[in-house]
Amino acid sequence: MKLEQTADGSYTLFVPELDEHYHSIKGALTESEHIFINMGLKHHPSPTPQVLEIGFGTGLNAFLTMLEADASQRHIHYTTIERYPVSDDLIHHLKYPEQICPERSDNFYALHTAEWNADVKITPYFTLHKLMDDFTKYDFQGEYDVIYFDAFAPEKQPEMWSQELFNTLYARLSSGGILTTYCAKGVIRRMLQTAGFTVERLPGPPDGKREILRASK
Repeated sequence: MKLEQTADGSYTLFVPELDEHYHSIKGALTESEHIFINMGLKHHPSPTPQVLEIGFGTGLNAFLTMLEADASQRHIHYTTIERYPVSDDLIHHLKYPEQICPERSDNFYALHTAEWNADVKITPYFTLHKLMDDFTKYDFQGEYDVIYFDAFAPEKQPEMWSQELFNTLYARLSSGGILTTYCAKGVIRRMLQTAGFTVERLPGPPDGKREILRASK
């Protein structure tokens, strides 16, 4: 994998084997904040939201969620599933905490060093549960209030964007729950609707994608 700087100054990773980036090259930080925090987490009213992230990746979404949990004083339980964890060396080279919130660097790296397959309390308001597993085969339990669907693009990882998997996520979503994703392709919108979601197109992040999707139950 290669480190690349994006348009907002934050970094992302490029995977040559997939010809794909972990985040938008138009702004990694801008994209994550807009799609998953502003259009996702902040739109759910629960004081104790259960969040599920598909694709832990660089930990950027988890870090932003942790900061929002502390700022809003909402107790968030954050489950994330990842099959191929990013190396510690690359994580340090991304320098996310240095750009976003330097005084919380220890918390950011704690997300990556946290034990897998166990609840780990990172801050008084944020508990992390990392699953090292295959999303396409994992049997999720319980209900989630907010789902961040942040897998690689459908044309790069088509197995992650199937009707069966969206049906599973709909079944695991609480009443009133929401799912957000950067992908606004018509075929993805129709699969979400077939699963039972009510889907809306929303403006994408500034200087980024034109549209994103938010699906609700």
